[in-house]
Amino acid sequence: MTVGEELYKLVAELYPICRSITGDGVRRTLEVVGREIGGLEVHEVPTGTRVLDWTVPREWNVRDAWVANATGERVIDFRASNLYLVSYSAPVRATMPLAELKQHLFTLPDQPDLVPYRTSYYAERWGFCASQRLVDSLPEGDYEVCVDSTLADGYLTYGEHLVEGQTTDEVLVSCHVCHPSLANDNLSGIVVASRLARMLGEGRRPRYSLRFLFIPGTIGSITWLARNEDRIDRIRHGLVLSGVGDPGGFTYKRSRRGDAEIDRTVAHVLRHSGRPHRVVEFSPYGYDERQFCSPGFDLPVGRLSRTEFATYPEYHTSADDLDLVGPAQLQESLEVCREVMEVLEGNGRYLNLSPKGEPQLGRRGLYGEIGGRSDAEERQMAMLWVLNLSDGNHSLLEVAERAGLRFALVADVASALEEAGLLSRTAGG
Repeated sequence: MTVGEELYKLVAELYPICRSITGDGVRRTLEVVGREIGGLEVHEVPTGTRVLDWTVPREWNVRDAWVANATGERVIDFRASNLYLVSYSAPVRATMPLAELKQHLFTLPDQPDLVPYRTSYYAERWGFCASQRLVDSLPEGDYEVCVDSTLADGYLTYGEHLVEGQTTDEVLVSCHVCHPSLANDNLSGIVVASRLARMLGEGRRPRYSLRFLFIPGTIGSITWLARNEDRIDRIRHGLVLSGVGDPGGFTYKRSRRGDAEIDRTVAHVLRHSGRPHRVVEFSPYGYDERQFCSPGFDLPVGRLSRTEFATYPEYHTSADDLDLVGPAQLQESLEVCREVMEVLEGNGRYLNLSPKGEPQLGRRGLYGEIGGRSDAEERQMAMLWVLNLSDGNHSLLEVAERAGLRFALVADVASALEEAGLLSRTAGG
């Protein structure tokens, strides 16, 4: 089984779970994530806790929900799909005519065969989602409505996993765990982040500490920021993952800073990947990057997706299912994330120890290393660029960008030059 197939299998396992911003669905999801990673610290924050300008809401759980016709047949059934119930619907048991019922039904008239995803997190009401075609087919008459849910004091739950590095400087990777059966929008980011955490926790100890967050959207990131203000300054780079399983090209949204190292790193990786992609500027609308990039924090956090949210027809509908995501896309997204982490990890500044004139590479065996290689010319140019720009002021990523070369090649020749005594990595580089 390929890595992509393993990721897809995990999406399929998580897909049926009814998730929201609180509740047992989040806990079940985090249990699976913890199993995949090999350990996850789970935090429970009580209802009513003040978090910045917000308050942790009551916990929501649902046992069953339906709309039944006069013969008792369930015409809308939560058991068939958790998307049929508006998330955070208050409990109700009533009988009402069709006209009244329709005031609580949500559809997509322009996509009549699809069921929308709708929520009512912070306004206590109830509702059902259905296809426009189904609603149009409902005959006049009375309908029994049941939402067997609870809204009670409880907890907001989120997961956190730290891969300890050689320093306390951190790379933050975040994804949201608050949507029900939406394979691309929700689950693709969860499974890619889980496997990335596992991969980076194996082998040699990384330079940066790597912090992975599995949090409910908006309220989860706000809660984490409120509880961790004293260590925010450790975050050097950050990435929000969402919608990384569909067949579209990659989209990277820059951080609020616009030119942070993470912005240049992701753009570099995508440019040299040969994959279709685009890089878009920051805006204060989107996923949790907007919380991390709020002006009071202004963290260097961007967002990686494939097709950008709300621009594909399946977005927040029942068509965001297991047919929309694929093993190849999931694996490709994981590979891009891994390459980004490798650049962040390997980037640094060097000092040329023989800066006056070009050092003689032949007597140090460096031309011998190049000779006969298929990439000899490119490798030689990389060495010359690294030597010329290693003045303590240019990072290897800046060298790669200016030279138009892959970072991996630039980092490799820098290592060879350091081994030959021609370069020295600067303090903090």
